[in-house]
Amino acid sequence: MAGTGYPVNLTVDYPDRKLNRLTTFFRIFMAIPIIIIIGLLVGTTFSKMGSHGGWNGTFALNGIIVLPIIFMLLVRKKYPRWWFDWNLALTKFSTRISVYLGLLDDAYPSTDEEQSVHIKMNYPNAEKDLNRWLPLVKWIMAIPHYIVLVFLLIAVLVVEIIAWFAILFTGNYPRSLFDFFVGVNRWSLRVAGYAFILVTDKYPPFSLYE
Repeated sequence: MAGTGYPVNLTVDYPDRKLNRLTTFFRIFMAIPIIIIIGLLVGTTFSKMGSHGGWNGTFALNGIIVLPIIFMLLVRKKYPRWWFDWNLALTKFSTRISVYLGLLDDAYPSTDEEQSVHIKMNYPNAEKDLNRWLPLVKWIMAIPHYIVLVFLLIAVLVVEIIAWFAILFTGNYPRSLFDFFVGVNRWSLRVAGYAFILVTDKYPPFSLYE
């Protein structure tokens, strides 16, 4: 299928070797340390509730800088480079964790190395390429994508269960399922790049492909 040419893209190298069956079987447990690290990066708060006691855990997904960028674009039409670098680095790190949890690779996620996950997301020329007012409504305009992604993510859960058994018995991740998983992550990344990371005003395609 022809590529979309979208300015945000994700590719993952298909493993040309047998995947480790043992680490695949215990993947959720092995991922606990790296999940703790990403949790600390994006923010985790715990608070005691009410006179009856008890603890309430709130996972605040505030790792990606969004509101300051919106405000800066509105006031100065500027996207500070270090904000972009942080968002890109965090996105790459979280995607490597997603790939590891999704069983696409058995290499433990690195906090800084690219490994098998390749993300293209260019630093935008805010003055030339970004509309000053569009960030206020992008998250609304992306609602059709949210709806489709809900169903695709349900399908991904089914794919992951099938792939788990396939790797345990054969050592291989079926290529068609691998491409589907990557495609859903690519779609989700493009929506995030458009509506939240705000690197492009080009509307994301409804496509799993590059």
